[in-house]
This record gives sequence, C-alpha cells and structure tokens, in this order.
Amino acid sequence: MKSATCTLTFALPSTVLDGPVSVVGTFNDWTPGVHPLRRRSNGTASASVVVPAGSTVRFRYLGTHGRWFDDADADEITSEGSLVRA
Repeated sequence: MKSATCTLTFALPSTVLDGPVSVVGTFNDWTPGVHPLRRRSNGTASASVVVPAGSTVRFRYLGTHGRWFDDADADEITSEGSLVRA
C-alpha cells in the first residue's frame, strides 16, 4: 500500500527576491540549492516538494550572500526556522 503524501508549495513574491533563493529543510536534509525557487508568470517564485501527509516540516529560505530568512505565512516560526504541517 502506498503511503499518503502531500505536496507543499513554497512561494514568495518575486519582488522580495534580490537573487537566487532556495528552500531548504527537513525534506531535503537542509541541503542548499536542491529546491530553488523559480519565477512564475503570476509574480511569485515557488518550489514544490512532496512529503508524507500529516508530517511537520521545518524549513528556511536561503538567499544570496548566505542570507537565511523565514516565511511569514508559516504555521509557526521558531528559533529553528519556519514550521508547516502537511
């Protein structure tokens, strides 16, 4: 039996990006560059990942010059980054 999964889409307004940004977190072992945000025609930049349904995902964005930042729309922001429940 296949386990249930959920697709999370991480999106930011492209106007806040000053260069390449990737989303890193528990879904990619905190490896920068694996999930870069791609600019979309709707004015956002986004990346999607598939995670187990019901899981809690911790993540942060990594921008140019090693600048880490959180997502204001996350379910919670902790000292370890943004948190969403899938």
